[in-house]
Amino acid sequence: MRYMIIVKATPQSEAGVFPPNMAELMAVMGTFHEELARAGVLLDASGLQPSSQGWRIRYDGKARQVIDGPFTESKELIAGYTLIQVRSRDEALEWTRRFPNPVGEGMAAEIEVRRLYEEEDFAGIGQ
Repeated sequence: MRYMIIVKATPQSEAGVFPPNMAELMAVMGTFHEELARAGVLLDASGLQPSSQGWRIRYDGKARQVIDGPFTESKELIAGYTLIQVRSRDEALEWTRRFPNPVGEGMAAEIEVRRLYEEEDFAGIGQ
């Protein structure tokens, strides 16, 4: 089972402003990702540039419209992610309970965890 741990963007991350304790945050997150790697569950992890550096594609029938960032609703944007592969939901839950606070210990923050679809989830569809 693959799970994505989603770090939500903040107004500061969208402005490209790093927290004052960035070196400490990077060290703590690096240690956690090393632990995931040693356990053999880490697939990928990365931070994302602010949405001002990205774009969206809006579909309307066959038409495609490019919408350049930035995107104003930062509460719905992703600042980074960690992708893990584990044996169960419980194992994913245990790892995510230990995920470092992405803005610094003692600060208010939230991460989101979502399971990725696997090939077997689509077995029997359209047959």
